[in-house]
Amino acid sequence: MKKLLLAAITLLTLNIANAAQKTVGTVVLGTSQGFQGPEHEKHTYAIDKDGYIILFDGTSTAGWRGYGKNHIPARWEIQDGALHFIGQGNPKYKDEKGNKREGGDLIFGHKFKNFILEMEWKISKGGNSGIFYLAQEVTNADRSKIEPIYTTCPEYQVLDNENHPDAKAGKDNNRKAASLYDLIPAKPQNAKPYGEWNKAKIVVQNGKVTHFQNGIEVLSYNLWTPEWIEMLQDSKFSEKKWPFAFQLLRECGGKNHEGLIGMQDHGNDVWYRNIKVKVLD
Repeated sequence: MKKLLLAAITLLTLNIANAAQKTVGTVVLGTSQGFQGPEHEKHTYAIDKDGYIILFDGTSTAGWRGYGKNHIPARWEIQDGALHFIGQGNPKYKDEKGNKREGGDLIFGHKFKNFILEMEWKISKGGNSGIFYLAQEVTNADRSKIEPIYTTCPEYQVLDNENHPDAKAGKDNNRKAASLYDLIPAKPQNAKPYGEWNKAKIVVQNGKVTHFQNGIEVLSYNLWTPEWIEMLQDSKFSEKKWPFAFQLLRECGGKNHEGLIGMQDHGNDVWYRNIKVKVLD
């Protein structure tokens, strides 16, 4: 019994020591709490030993809110240390009165310019979602409604490749997991099956963007170039098919070439965890 107790104490001590090594400092970030609002709320975030700011540590949603909203929609919850979106087939989809709970995309209310974004994601069977970066909150011309987040920024596709029809749509598999949605396919395609965790990494630096999936580089491209505009013209976001989206995506990131990080409500259960960002020069 004494040996077991000593072993347990030793393990606990090691766990505490390892946890302490994971964070080496903190940073204060200003976050906007309403649509296009100023960064008037400030929160403190841990920085790990590799210089990453922990945006979601499994317990706190400080700085997070719905896209175009000043609160987190009810269908986003913390489950087992992950941000979980409650899909349409989930028993929690409706409240105790039978009313559909509020959904919507989730964003972190601070804009980043040059950065490395990392997180893990897990999708439900037949599920679809996405990771957004350099996003803006934009309304239509008469400000009567907010434009979809995916019309303002690039999207790192999150998908169950084997069971969602979008995997066979688009061009050259450019709607499969880790692809630049509807623009560039992720090659090699190494996503794990639904229900298993995948690692996503996105590097944005001075217009060059690189997607990684499960530790492997799967695509790279350059924003704000003739090639970028040509890709848009050959997609669902072309000037002819969707002129307002084309205009926004052509100059995504706005005049400062910076934007929000977000995750998509596409109606399906999806989980995100270990969300962190490293600011680059």
